[in-house]
Amino acid sequence: MRGNIPLVPPFNIKRIVLHSCCAPCSAAILAVLLENDITPIVFYYNPNIYPVEEYERRKAENKKYAQSLGLSFFDGDYDHEGWKTKIWDLRGEPERGLRCSSCFRLRLEETARFAHGNECRVFATTLSSSPWKNLDQINDAGVYASKLFPDLAFWAHNWRKGGLSERQAAISKQHGFYRQNYCGCEFSLNSRNLS
Repeated sequence: MRGNIPLVPPFNIKRIVLHSCCAPCSAAILAVLLENDITPIVFYYNPNIYPVEEYERRKAENKKYAQSLGLSFFDGDYDHEGWKTKIWDLRGEPERGLRCSSCFRLRLEETARFAHGNECRVFATTLSSSPWKNLDQINDAGVYASKLFPDLAFWAHNWRKGGLSERQAAISKQHGFYRQNYCGCEFSLNSRNLS
């Protein structure tokens, strides 16, 4: 399957920062990046995830998978209370509403900061692979975050196309990944429980 999906990142860079939310969402993206000789540095920054046990479970699986591929994995700080304070006024927003836009912006700002601090000119996110997320919201947040630092670009690629969703499911099944049934925050968990 090598080179099955040709990728050309901004500036034709071969080393990028990939914000990762979980192993299932990362699996096919990591595979196709490596097949295109693009080395992702995996950055796990998800202070939205609740409770902390859920955060640790997702992080451990994500880290184990990234390291099995020989990739660098960096864990951002888990400050759920700080995240919640910033999001609190939007807690009543529905899924895919303003709360999600703000959450994406916070997480991708930190990813942009990490990329800039590690001399990477391009970053992307696995959030774009989820059919439950609004791609425009994610891309708007990424572009906004990229403009905070000089010479930095957000790679607004649609990771759902080209058979990647099917490949994601196959890799997840092959590795027996834990597949969560809510986005991560307590507000999405409550929304799921009410539906």
